[in-house]
Amino acid sequence: MNAIDSKTKFVLAHSFVEKRTKEKCVKFLNQIKDICYDQIIYVYKKEKHKKVEDRELIEFTCDKFANYKTAFSKLFYRTCKLNFGVPIACKKYNLKHNNNPVERYNGKIKDRIKNIRSGFKSFEDAKKFMDLRRTIYNFVNPHQELLGRTPAETAGIDLELERNKLMSLIKFVRDNHVSLS
Repeated sequence: MNAIDSKTKFVLAHSFVEKRTKEKCVKFLNQIKDICYDQIIYVYKKEKHKKVEDRELIEFTCDKFANYKTAFSKLFYRTCKLNFGVPIACKKYNLKHNNNPVERYNGKIKDRIKNIRSGFKSFEDAKKFMDLRRTIYNFVNPHQELLGRTPAETAGIDLELERNKLMSLIKFVRDNHVSLS
């Protein structure tokens, strides 16, 4: 499971699970709540005086998996909107809600995993791979839609990384004793 901000392309949350149970979906969405709740409440307070249908709340787009809706209702009831994405093939019809960034990200992960010949020795190894993938995606690799900037730079997270972003990021984490996942 992955959550990507549609404007900055920043991977907000991810969870590597065997099954998308209600509990796992709640845990996954809680990652977003932990990171973004101040922003969500700020927008909600600005909009709550309007009629419900006129509110411009933060929107989540997901596939139609029922456990997402249940988890969303539990964590973001009233404060956000939930809509369901349309297939990538429908983008050509300019339909408003699509989950293309997440689908593209998931596709790249699947392609990468296919190239790992021996596979992962354990579930924990796969989780570590996903954590590393998220960090490199957010902080190291420039994004074409963002005009060569990284999602972190676009989101205003400036770690002042040098030209060799990966080496600079490794030094930053080492020197500041931080975790980026």
